[in-house]
Amino acid sequence: MALKRRDFLKFLGLTGVAGIGATLGGVLIGKGEHILKEVQTSGKVRWAMAIDTRVFKTEEDFQKVIQACHRAHNVPSIPDPLREVKWIWVDTFERAFPTIENQYISDDIKKRKFLLLCNHCDNPPCVRVCPVKATFKRHDGVVVQDLHRCIGCKFCMAACPYGARNYNFYPPREFLKDINPEYPTRTLGVVEKCTFCYERIDEGKLPYCVEASEGKIYFGNLNDPKSSVREAIAKNIVIVRKPELTTKPMVFYII
Repeated sequence: MALKRRDFLKFLGLTGVAGIGATLGGVLIGKGEHILKEVQTSGKVRWAMAIDTRVFKTEEDFQKVIQACHRAHNVPSIPDPLREVKWIWVDTFERAFPTIENQYISDDIKKRKFLLLCNHCDNPPCVRVCPVKATFKRHDGVVVQDLHRCIGCKFCMAACPYGARNYNFYPPREFLKDINPEYPTRTLGVVEKCTFCYERIDEGKLPYCVEASEGKIYFGNLNDPKSSVREAIAKNIVIVRKPELTTKPMVFYII
């Protein structure tokens, strides 16, 4: 149920804010069409995701989603934390939203864990810096990594402000117990990341993480007012990561 403005401000502990949509400490926060106006995109289709952080309560809730993604895409399980490869992972509020001023957020939210992944930005800096066009944005907004074209220069890793890209320091196949034959494994020396499961959405299916979440993650066309992701954002309070960088993240967090 949508919150009234008074309830919204009380929830956040805010006073003296003129509009419902606001940028507080560098984090876009608000509800309804106010937020959607800040993230207007071009094109008929713009895939986006909204993660409902209120209903991710147990470790099992998170792992079910992570494992579904990693199993399907042959993401290697590397024990070295400095060399690990991850497409979707969990982190704290402080690390996920380091530019927010904590006094504007309730203690309950600050204690939550958050699922993190590539934000498939509408203005992706990783695309601009790739010297061989191995990373590019599709017409529907999905930011793709061409594993065959990648030369492993790591420029995209340096440009990504969300830590969403990983370099294969080790041969990935050596760290896979069960290989999914329907998805290619990677090679030593290339960069990889979440793809929004574009191979599935091209077939009219949902991304693996969305399917495994059992209703905790919304996905769809942001430019369609009737899509589940558009309705979820419009009816709830949401934040996005580091909007002050103007990358326009397409992963929204319902709080």
